[in-house]
Amino acid sequence: MPSFIHKILFFSLLLGTGCHGRDQPAAETATSSTPAVAPDSSAAPTDQVRLSADEQQLAGIRTGPLEQRVLGGGLKVNGVLDVPPDQLVSISAPLGGIVERTSLLQGTQVRRGQVLAVIRNPEFIQLQQSYLETQSQLRFAQAELARQRELVAQEVAPAKNLQRAQAEYGTLQAQAAGQVARLRLAGLPVGTRPFASTATLRAPKAAFVKAVNVTVGQSVTPTDALFTLVDPDHLHVELTVFEKDVPQLRKGQRIRFTVPNDSAAERTASVYLIGRTVDEQQRTVRVHGHLDRENDPALLPGMFVRAVVETSTRRVPALPDPAVLDYEGKQYVFRQEPGANPPAFRLVEVRRGAQAGGYSEVFIPGAADAAARYVTAGAYSLLSKLKNSADE
Repeated sequence: MPSFIHKILFFSLLLGTGCHGRDQPAAETATSSTPAVAPDSSAAPTDQVRLSADEQQLAGIRTGPLEQRVLGGGLKVNGVLDVPPDQLVSISAPLGGIVERTSLLQGTQVRRGQVLAVIRNPEFIQLQQSYLETQSQLRFAQAELARQRELVAQEVAPAKNLQRAQAEYGTLQAQAAGQVARLRLAGLPVGTRPFASTATLRAPKAAFVKAVNVTVGQSVTPTDALFTLVDPDHLHVELTVFEKDVPQLRKGQRIRFTVPNDSAAERTASVYLIGRTVDEQQRTVRVHGHLDRENDPALLPGMFVRAVVETSTRRVPALPDPAVLDYEGKQYVFRQEPGANPPAFRLVEVRRGAQAGGYSEVFIPGAADAAARYVTAGAYSLLSKLKNSADE
């Protein structure tokens, strides 16, 4: 009996050793054939998109800073661009005549002193002739005055002769001065020969030709406006405001406006003058605004404008409407990561506030970096690329 028990114990030990011997190499094989996988620290963040320069251009990506704007509380009005009266110049022929030559077209830019037209008038010859005759008489009167002064000093001639000579000399001086002024007004040379039968009209300042009212060979009078010049360097905004809205206006308020041919670019001005009369038919008041940036080549007198007068002074951080994305019930913006190469854009959750004039108020978690730039155009293209990368 004891030998039987010893045999059972011996076989149990043998089976245990055999099983252990077979399991151990399998474990070792599994360990050697399946290496451990370490986390990849270089994997790209799931909320970030990187684009090359070509990809940015293809997607139309544009960036801009967070702006401080007045949203809501604005008065929407219409108006036109105009120039002050001192920037409009009407050109006429002071003595009239016939237009002999002109090459101006509407819209032509002219410089100061440039010839606008040549006017022919037979009276020009008579005016120059009269001036030279007056000069001859003036020289004789001057000599006569000197002679009479000497005779009176020697008590040979009465004093009234000297007085008469002085009066004659003064009259001729005044006549000659008037003739010189007329010659210069007409653009004619003074005291030269041969006489000129034509005079030139010159531009008094650098400007653009707004209107041409004459043709070659046309007879004109001194009251005819031959050309109208305009200097667009000092444009202003003339707004039309309904009388019920006038109490909201104050001098110095900011004006944001766009023009039809460039509605994406918003320009600014400030209220300078509020009219004191009401148009009886339209019940409107004219409001004059000065542009913050003058000499804008895209702006021309007479252009129609759509404007918003900021009647509230509360400014909020805002971005253009296309910059704020609505996705799965939340709002996001893409912020450009500084110093990233190639450029990287990170998706940031925000909260949208008031909307007006193509801009949205945004609340960014934490302290907003004033130097940060956000995607203002092409944000949906970035979102599409980000989600496609996540699905892959």
